[in-house]
Amino acid sequence: MVFASMLFVFCFLTANLISQLVLKTPKAKNIAMLVFSLIFYSWSGPRYLFLLLAMVLICWRGALGIQRATEEGLRKRYLVLTIALCLAILGFFKYTGFFLSNFQAIFGVPEVIPTIVLPIGISFYTFQLISYVVDVYRREVPAQKKYWVLLLYASLFHQCIAGPIVRYQDINQDILRRKATPAEISRGISRFTVGLAKKAILANGCAAIADTFFDVGAEELAAVPALGILLAAFAFALQIYLDFSAYSDMAIGMGLMCGFHYKENFNYPYVSRSISEFWRRWHISLGSFFRDYVYIPLGGNRGTVPRQILNLFVVWFLTGLWHGASWNYVLWGLYYGLLLGLGRFVVGDRLSRLPEVVKWLGVLVLVLFGTMIFKFTDLTMLGAAIKGLFGFNGNGLTGMEVSLTFRNNLFFLIFASIASTPLGKYLRNILGNLARRNTVCFWVNAVWEAVHPAALLILSAMALAGDSYNPFLYFQF
Repeated sequence: MVFASMLFVFCFLTANLISQLVLKTPKAKNIAMLVFSLIFYSWSGPRYLFLLLAMVLICWRGALGIQRATEEGLRKRYLVLTIALCLAILGFFKYTGFFLSNFQAIFGVPEVIPTIVLPIGISFYTFQLISYVVDVYRREVPAQKKYWVLLLYASLFHQCIAGPIVRYQDINQDILRRKATPAEISRGISRFTVGLAKKAILANGCAAIADTFFDVGAEELAAVPALGILLAAFAFALQIYLDFSAYSDMAIGMGLMCGFHYKENFNYPYVSRSISEFWRRWHISLGSFFRDYVYIPLGGNRGTVPRQILNLFVVWFLTGLWHGASWNYVLWGLYYGLLLGLGRFVVGDRLSRLPEVVKWLGVLVLVLFGTMIFKFTDLTMLGAAIKGLFGFNGNGLTGMEVSLTFRNNLFFLIFASIASTPLGKYLRNILGNLARRNTVCFWVNAVWEAVHPAALLILSAMALAGDSYNPFLYFQF
């Protein structure tokens, strides 16, 4: 079951919201939320539910052991053992096939590589549980004494499948004593429908454009004209932002409707004027996880320049590998690590005097190239796409299909591009401020707030009615 489906929106979510409205005590609400979350997680098959239950049990016992231990050495042993077990489980399911296939390519063994199905959402809830255990070790949050409450934290269906990576300390109080106000419910409905429309209409539409040229074989891709490669890369860049941020919008919106306050996860990264700014705006929860639990413990910006470079390399190697068991994700992570390293240690402030629009365009070009690395798990396809972008495949500049695709989707791409900027947010804030001082603007704003969620819901339902398969991209991680 995915958020962008008729079954989820009109049946599952509706039933869940009714339960949260009818039940009065936080404990009753939490029990109902846990039941709904476990049903949601096991919808496609209950077998990996037991894995989630086991990992929560490991972290629950580990955190309690850390809190009860008085000797620092024992506390650290509990920490290391708990994290090692979590990472071993994640590594087995996510990377066994990857490492065995590389080992086979080098040494010819094993003859048969086992097929291991990746449990849905394991990368996200593993990181959440690790952050919880580390925060208990750091004495930033007390260990949760009730197993089922920690299970609720790890399995909350709003964000357990594809993020954002929510820290226990950020929602601990919401779990214990939350109460959704009418204003928050209204904001939550608006945020959810915006995210739903982003996914059902814009992200899926961009995916169709990108797949026109990218969802082909290697020979067909090599024949795609250079402008076709560029158009597909641009559409895919829009797709991944709209797709990823749509899931976060929907998670944040559903949380508000139930009294949970999840932090922002995307902050219009395509308006960035440097790669470091881009990563402060892109998948904020993942970036903050690697910063707080990997980069800073390694030493961060302290120490010699070589040590700082090593820290940066480790973090971005792991960031790439976290996204998927494929070399293109490792290359993608190292690509951004290289750009950030060059920006910090080589370029410095030398580009600060450039016009803002030049810096913005430069970042877009670099990000566009990065999205191509992210797109192709087959390195042969990646090589064909990169060569084709520069015309090295003898593929020419443009063609009739490229021209028709561009003209037929021009206004859609313009709208999707605008939706990837904070322009709509700024206009809404201006209208809200005017509504406080002007009667006409007040009524315009009131009508807008009342009508746009319903309009977006209807438009999204119409789009979903024609789509039989539209999973979020982060489901593969």
